Amino acid sequence: MDAAAAANIFGHSPGLPALRARVRRFVDEQLIPLESATLGHGLDRLDALAGSLRAKARAAGVYAPQLPAELGGLALSWRDCAVVLEELGRSFLGPIAAHCAAPDQPNMICLQQLGTPAQQQRYLNPLVQGRLRSCFAMTEPAPGAGSDPSMLQTCAQRRGGQWLLDGKKWFISGAVDAAFAIVLARTGSGATLFIVDADNPGYRLVRTVPGIDSLQIGGHGEIALTGCAVGPDAVLGEVGQGWAYAQARLEPARIAHCMRFIGRAARAMEIAQEYVKTRQSFGQPLAALQQVQAMVADSHIDLHASRLMTWHVAARMDAGQPVKQESALAKVFVSEAVNRVADRAAQMMGALGMSQDTPVSLILRELRPFRIYDGASEVHRSALARRILQPGKSRP
Repeated sequence: MDAAAAANIFGHSPGLPALRARVRRFVDEQLIPLESATLGHGLDRLDALAGSLRAKARAAGVYAPQLPAELGGLALSWRDCAVVLEELGRSFLGPIAAHCAAPDQPNMICLQQLGTPAQQQRYLNPLVQGRLRSCFAMTEPAPGAGSDPSMLQTCAQRRGGQWLLDGKKWFISGAVDAAFAIVLARTGSGATLFIVDADNPGYRLVRTVPGIDSLQIGGHGEIALTGCAVGPDAVLGEVGQGWAYAQARLEPARIAHCMRFIGRAARAMEIAQEYVKTRQSFGQPLAALQQVQAMVADSHIDLHASRLMTWHVAARMDAGQPVKQESALAKVFVSEAVNRVADRAAQMMGALGMSQDTPVSLILRELRPFRIYDGASEVHRSALARRILQPGKSRP
C-alpha cells in the first residue's frame, strides 16, 4: 500500500512517508552491507558493534522510535512505530541499531512508566543511551513459571529492611553481560518486580542456553538467585502489583515483535521473488510455475493480514484502549504467518534457501521461536477461547 494513502486511511502522521523512506535507505545502505561480516561471528562481536551502529542511527535520525523526545527518541505513535519497526526489522541489525529490540525496548518503557526518579537516573538513562544492557527475568525451570505464570517459584521475603530473593530463571533473553535484571518474584501480597544488579553477590549467571536463534545480544541465560539481598529502592512500582505490570509490559512487547518480524519475513520473500524471476527450470523461469505463484500470493496475503492486525492493535494502544484480546489475536496470527512466509521463501529457493549463501535460512531459524516466545500459540488460543465463551461474549 502507498505510504501516503496509508497515512490517510489508518491515521499515520503526515511525516511518516519521509521517515519510512529514510529508515529504508539507512537499512539498505548502512546495515545490510554489514550483515555478512557480522552475523555468525559470535554474540560478542554483535555486542561490540552495537555502539557504532547506534551512532549511525542517531546520525540518520532513526534512533529509538518508541521513546519520547526528552529521552532522545522519535516520539512516534504506535501506529507510526508499526511502519518504522517493520522497515528496521528487514535487517537483523536494524532493531539493534535503532535500540528498539527486546528486552531493552520494553524494559525502557517499563522503567519510564514505573521507575522512581532515582531508578530512572540510575537505570533508564544509561539504558536509553546504550551504555548498558538489561534483561527481564520471569521464566523458570519446571515446576516454575513458563506458559503459566501463576506457577512462579522465585520468592522474595523481607528481612531487616531488605528483600531476600531466592529462585532460578532460565531462557532469559539478553542475560549474558546484562548490567541488571528486572526480576518477577512472589511476595506475600502477590508478585512484585525488583531491579537486581548483575554484580549483586546473590545473583549468578549460571550459563548461556544455546538456542535456534543466534542473534539475540546477550543470548539466553540461566540465572540463580540465592539469598540475593536488595533494598526497598529495588522495588519497581508497587509491591504486589507485579502480575499486572508484567502483563502491561508484555502486550506492547509482543506487538513490537510482530512489527519487526513482519519486516524480516517480507525481506525473505523479496529475496525469493528475485530468485524465481531469474532461475530457469524446465525451460522457463520458476516464477512462471503456478505452484510458485501460489506461494507468492499466499505470502502477500499473510503479510497484508499481519500488517492490518498489527496496525489495529497499535491504533487501540494509541487511543488508550485495552488490547489484551487483540494483542493475543495478532500475536498468534502474525507469529504463524511470518513463519509460513519465510518457509515458502526457503522452499521457492530450493537448496539455496537451505544454505547460508542468502539470509533466508537464518530468517527462517530466527522466526521459528516467535510461536513460543511471549506466549505459545496454544496458550493464547486457550485464553482467547475462554474469554470468547464467557456469557455474552460469544459473538464472532
